[in-house]
Amino acid sequence: MTTPDLEDATWRKSSRSSPNGSDCVEVAELATGLAVRDSKDPAGSKLLFGRGAWSAFVAGLRG
Repeated sequence: MTTPDLEDATWRKSSRSSPNGSDCVEVAELATGLAVRDSKDPAGSKLLFGRGAWSAFVAGLRG
């Protein structure tokens, strides 16, 4: 699996983030899945999820 180029990724925060926006993760939709990063450290590490893994994660949060 090749690492996607995240330079031009469009990142979005949850509408449920803290009022000052400092305690949140950001998500970017990619052709192959999704990327997640810490909003306080946008240049730091990113987690990559395939679509199936992301769907399972979200279903688990809702369950």
